Amino acid sequence: MAATAFVPTALPPSVTRDVLVKVDRVFAVTIETVCAILVVLETLILSAGIVSRYVFHSPLIWSDELAQILFIWLAMLGAVIALRRGEHMRMTTLVKMASPDLRATLEAVAMVAAIAFLGLILIPAYEHAADERFMNMPGLDISNAWRAAALPIGMLLMLVAGLLRLAVVARIKAIVISVVLIGAIIGGLVLAQPMLVELGNVNLVIFFVGIIALCVFSGVPIAFAFGLATFGYLSLTTTTPMVVMVGRMGEGLSHLILLAVPMFIFLGLLLEVTGMARRLIQFLAALLGHVRGGLSYVLVGAMYLVSGISGSKVADMAAIAPALFPEMRKRGSKPGELAALLSATGAQTETIPPSLVLITVGSVTGVSITALFTGGLMPAVVVGALVCVVVWLRYRKEDLSGVEKTPKRDTLRFFAAALPALALPFVIRFAVVEGVATATEVSTIGIVYCFVVGLLIYREFDWSRMKPILIETASLSGAILLIIGAATGMAWALTQSGFSNALAEGAAAMPGGKYAFLAASIVGFIILGSVLEGIPAIVLFGPLLFPVAEQVGIHDVHYAMVIILAMGIGLFAPPFGVGYYSACAVGRIDPAEGIKPLMGYIVALLIGVIVIALVPWFSIGFL
Repeated sequence: MAATAFVPTALPPSVTRDVLVKVDRVFAVTIETVCAILVVLETLILSAGIVSRYVFHSPLIWSDELAQILFIWLAMLGAVIALRRGEHMRMTTLVKMASPDLRATLEAVAMVAAIAFLGLILIPAYEHAADERFMNMPGLDISNAWRAAALPIGMLLMLVAGLLRLAVVARIKAIVISVVLIGAIIGGLVLAQPMLVELGNVNLVIFFVGIIALCVFSGVPIAFAFGLATFGYLSLTTTTPMVVMVGRMGEGLSHLILLAVPMFIFLGLLLEVTGMARRLIQFLAALLGHVRGGLSYVLVGAMYLVSGISGSKVADMAAIAPALFPEMRKRGSKPGELAALLSATGAQTETIPPSLVLITVGSVTGVSITALFTGGLMPAVVVGALVCVVVWLRYRKEDLSGVEKTPKRDTLRFFAAALPALALPFVIRFAVVEGVATATEVSTIGIVYCFVVGLLIYREFDWSRMKPILIETASLSGAILLIIGAATGMAWALTQSGFSNALAEGAAAMPGGKYAFLAASIVGFIILGSVLEGIPAIVLFGPLLFPVAEQVGIHDVHYAMVIILAMGIGLFAPPFGVGYYSACAVGRIDPAEGIKPLMGYIVALLIGVIVIALVPWFSIGFL
């Protein structure tokens, strides 16, 4: 699974195509500029809210509502950018194995399927926005249509983006085959509607297993696979108005707590620009570089510290790998080992606050995010220690005859330079625990901190990189949030079907009590993590399984740590885990080289999850 762009094919030049290319560029620049402005405005509004409430003791009653309006617009327009750039999360394993002609067809099928969903949902989205105009937002005293209009307009712009990409990139033959294929499937399901209505809950398998599997394995982005399955199920087998589905999607992707997603992504990207990540790694390398496997320990420690800053795994790996990998290669580390260790540390640090997965768990299950932030630190230490055991076993005979120990004076100098970076995780944690800012707002404190450090202390802030960073923030946020919205709609459909009650009853009736339930959850979420990714898996199954966990006597924070670590294993385990391929892409390493060395780390991660499951104290001992 990966975020991959359409592969351009050799198309004959034509006046029409040249015009479309120009239109596509103007379209892209316009949307990207608006998104960049929205990210800046969100940062300013949240910062103003903190200052007004904490410094002047006069909260801005309208700030949350304005932030929510801008947030849903940012999510939808960011999804437009992600669709145009091919950055929506999707499984590409089978697509990459196909021949060039078949691959071109599958790429077109993925885009046509996304366009089909957008076309189907567009009118219900408009009707939803029209209904919302009769409701007012109390703080701003304006119509709720200002917020709801983001859905139909965003979907319309995504539709335009998809059509432009098809016209500019895809072959005519591939487009025709895709349209015929998608049209035949949709037409066949419509004709079969009378029969489907009679099948009852068998439709859950047809739509939420069959249709989703068909879409995902053929490369359709996950958000649109969820959307197509949910739309098909509700429209063909129930009497539910599609306006309701749009409403649930809107609720899912506009929950204010999720505003932390773009803010922490922005914060993570700022780390490299300000030089904070480089100085942090430089200090750790000076401290441990002379020890056997020292730079591997540095990688583990750096991922732990940086994860506590950025909250985004891709941002973490992108900040660390370019700084450490060249020196590790010089010392004889093989590329596959580097990719394997980077993947293992990515899975290990999934519970470190302010992880986006932790924020998502709190937003969809009602578990205290502050408690999740507190409970997530120790499990990562336990699993990290087991990863370090594997490092020790592999590097205990490493030849360090050519490596000199960094003088203490230089180490102290590197430490002094890294102090601002080392302090950032503690600043963020202090702000949340002491009530200075909410989990949503605290990222802005980190952003302001990064600007101050970059401009006044390190003095190497590159302003030319700001707009690309803002656009990347919007694109990645849109891709994540659209999945959450689509998954929320699907989770609601599953709940209405009675599936959630059946799942809860079946899980509660499992023999073996809470330990059997934990074991089943570990296996299940490893699989879900590899197929659905962590965030959509949590959105779909968190609200269903957390009440069951509580019913069998498992603390909600303890259960959250177990399933997050289990999902991390699936996320970074080949052949399907997108995290593994992201690690390889960041390190520019052939994925085939890292599979064998990764197995030892996977075993360590599995042992770590089992230990965390059996010893709840690691998760809840400091609450």
